[in-house]
Amino acid sequence: MRLIQRAILWELLRVFGFLLAVLTILLVFVGVAQRASEEGLGAEQIAQILPYIVPSLMPFTIPATLLLSVCIVYGRMGGDQEVIAAKAAGAHVFTLLAPAFLLAAALSISSFVLTDRVIPWAMANIQKIVSDAMEDLFLDFLRTTNRFSDPERGLMITARAVEGKTLIGPQFRYAPAGRSPVTVTAERANVSFDLEENVVRVEMHHGLLQSGGRVNGYFEREVRSFPLGNSEEETKPRHRTTTDLFRQLDLLRENTAARERHAAAVATLDLMLGELPRPDRLAPSPPAPTKVRIPEYKVLTEIYSRPAMAASCLFFALIGGTFSIKLGRSSFLTTFMICFVPILLVYYPITLGMLNLAKHGDADPRWTVWVGNLLIGAWGLITLRQVARF
Repeated sequence: MRLIQRAILWELLRVFGFLLAVLTILLVFVGVAQRASEEGLGAEQIAQILPYIVPSLMPFTIPATLLLSVCIVYGRMGGDQEVIAAKAAGAHVFTLLAPAFLLAAALSISSFVLTDRVIPWAMANIQKIVSDAMEDLFLDFLRTTNRFSDPERGLMITARAVEGKTLIGPQFRYAPAGRSPVTVTAERANVSFDLEENVVRVEMHHGLLQSGGRVNGYFEREVRSFPLGNSEEETKPRHRTTTDLFRQLDLLRENTAARERHAAAVATLDLMLGELPRPDRLAPSPPAPTKVRIPEYKVLTEIYSRPAMAASCLFFALIGGTFSIKLGRSSFLTTFMICFVPILLVYYPITLGMLNLAKHGDADPRWTVWVGNLLIGAWGLITLRQVARF
């Protein structure tokens, strides 16, 4: 039996490796194209982020690739009557499925490590490459179009020309919502991006300041700093390690507790002074408790969803292997579609729906993230029992 198991495991590894390579290559081009379009990256930056895109896609490609591999291997065995021959020789179905479970267990651990450690590392490197390229991208864009605008911040920059890193005849117009626009015109200006302090510095020479259609002042040299986006505080939970998530969770809970203590102290002071507690003194616009804790719920959901999503490999191997043996068809695509369509129409919608409920505090993430896996597991166990009886 060990010989049969080794042969099955080798076949699984061979098919899985080939399919994973093909699927990853296809998705890498999609991922790189999407990232390049979002950030406006050039060919040099695309080549730099390419090695970091691959590990970020692995947790999403591994489960589906494993399911297809299991359907191919066990579907061929069922179609060639090898399963019937092995059972006639005294082998139990679980013995034949053991290599698939072993591979699935190894892939589950690998997926968790990728999600918990490799993806945060890869995303940090991608962000660093993008940030390093921001200055060149900004100057190239301004050199080509002579104009740059940021409608969200109400900022517009124009320049007659760009020589190296110097803007010739620049005009900076700042018009935030609800405020009168401010315009700064200079003879020349230098723009530099400070990634350590996460700011962009603008050094202007021989300019004037206008507001409300009037000249408010002149200057020989003026240096201004503006914050860059995508700071560390804005990092998405899925781009952090579990250690960082627990640290962030503690900080969020401390902030919530401090806010509650402040509200209680203000209410107590009002009662001591013989006044009814006034909501306007507790906070300028007191939000609902659930809304305040949504960042905490999102972090908790991310922490508990990682092992659940990684363990999906085991459940996919269970349903793929048992159904392939039950159908006994060499046509692996038929078996794969029979398995994958319910996963696509039931498993993923339920899993995403449960994650959304947990992120908004409407369900406990400790068990909701496992609902999809448990449904697939129950389906697989029923099929395994049917296969083992015949």
